[in-house]
Amino acid sequence: MLWRFPKNFLWGAATSSHQVEGGTTNDWSEWEKVNADRLAREAAAKFGHLPGWTEKFGTEAASPENYISGIAVDHYHRYEADFDIARSLDHTAHRFSIEWSRVEPEEGRFDEAEIGHYRNVVRALRARSIEPFVTLWHWTLPLWLARQGGMLAPRFPHYFARYAEKMAHALGNDVTFWITLNEPDVVTSHAYLKAAWPPQEKSALKFLRANFALIHAHKKAYDAIKKKLPKSQIGVAKHQVSFELRRNAIANRILKKFAHYFWNRWFLNRIKKYQDFIGLNHYNRNVINNGFSKNPNKRLTDFGWEFYPESIYQALVELKPYKKPIYITENGLADQSDTLRKEFLTRALTSVHRAIHDGADVRGYLYWSFLDNFEWDKGFWPRFGLVDVDRKTLERTIRPSARFYADICQANAIETPY
Repeated sequence: MLWRFPKNFLWGAATSSHQVEGGTTNDWSEWEKVNADRLAREAAAKFGHLPGWTEKFGTEAASPENYISGIAVDHYHRYEADFDIARSLDHTAHRFSIEWSRVEPEEGRFDEAEIGHYRNVVRALRARSIEPFVTLWHWTLPLWLARQGGMLAPRFPHYFARYAEKMAHALGNDVTFWITLNEPDVVTSHAYLKAAWPPQEKSALKFLRANFALIHAHKKAYDAIKKKLPKSQIGVAKHQVSFELRRNAIANRILKKFAHYFWNRWFLNRIKKYQDFIGLNHYNRNVINNGFSKNPNKRLTDFGWEFYPESIYQALVELKPYKKPIYITENGLADQSDTLRKEFLTRALTSVHRAIHDGADVRGYLYWSFLDNFEWDKGFWPRFGLVDVDRKTLERTIRPSARFYADICQANAIETPY
């Protein structure tokens, strides 16, 4: 059966600056140097239970070099050739992020050459008829700001709005879609609840303060961009989890209501008057049965996440009450052998189509990720890319699943057996 998507539906993929560009100097690049040895020692304990771990990833993950972003995949210098690949795969949209530490390396001093680089990136996309989705902040911070407290710096919202205004002025009407923040709740929880990411400070109070700071920063940035570019479309890329019940028990229903509100709705509710669209980042469900994370896990991705692409349907329909256009800004899986990705795309996009049929205003799908990249504290071993990147030569190879996805993009439709 052939299921067609709405006219002018956008198709493409996503990246982020620190994960693909290389040569960055920010709070994450400094954190990597201190933590690489520890992360290499801990890898087997964290992931050794996964099928095929030793044969596929064990050696790479045990090397401290895996946890140093370094030149990443050198997208900074290779973006035009990479965009040629995207165009050859019939992508009509591409999400990327600006590296704040490049454009404002010192407080109040903007580097016009680096701003010019991102202007050229946008123009390269436009020249290939690819719609740019520009993310202003995908977690990394300039060192000067990190030293002031990062998200908790007293003037963080002011600094962020000033940076947003600068980029809006620089890129102008060449950019319609602006994403202020990427997964704000993910970065705050990992930084201040789990104490796993910089600055690794375990504090529930700081977690709350950081979230309120990001809400304030988003609102100020929204106003700054709108003042410069009234026709711009502005949103956040919000990580949403599909909470499901294993049993319809009272305790389970209470847990689901609590989790859904605080993880999926709390942040969005506080910015609902300051967003023109919602960017959905979605990877998994969380099955509740007298506790969380009771997923069957019958099949797993390389990352250890449950293989259940259909969960995106629930995430989409749960956004309907906001009455905003939805762009799927991340959805994908780690699959080095490329044996699951075609099935993943088929089942996920069938679920997206169902959500549209059931009233979700979905207008685009951006797969994560376009290229194999640097996956934060996991390093390079997880391979999320439509395009394989050889770690030694940086040679790009289009995976078969990418060509399968290209057929969907070109047809604006999916043929599904499900």
